[in-house]
Amino acid sequence: EKLHVSEPSNAYDFGQIINAVNASKDKAACADLLTITDPKKLPVLLSNKLEGEILLIFIQSLEHYVAGKDPGLAYQHLFYLSKAERFKVVLALLSKSEKEEVQQLFDLLSESQSDQYSLEDLESLKKIYEL
Repeated sequence: EKLHVSEPSNAYDFGQIINAVNASKDKAACADLLTITDPKKLPVLLSNKLEGEILLIFIQSLEHYVAGKDPGLAYQHLFYLSKAERFKVVLALLSKSEKEEVQQLFDLLSESQSDQYSLEDLESLKKIYEL
């Protein structure tokens, strides 16, 4: 049964939804959450709760459900995700195969056209993701 996701109004709500999404590994629900959440609010909503598995389910959801339909939104989420507290710590702990998943999403975005980002923007963001 697919999780029903509504727009979180605060970090606590967001955390509850993320925990549910993560527990069920429901990438479609996670994609719904990312689609209705303003990317600019991500750092605040995540607060200090960013973990490796959360970063990964975000990446997988963006890759499989969001990037194909709205590459600009996927880019925005990647951009603001990198501003979240603990981002550098979480990034440093990713395994080689997990880093490859992040790379796949960037590859997908570089093949897509969007007025939200240029290839230069994408390249500088890749550096932030240490790719």
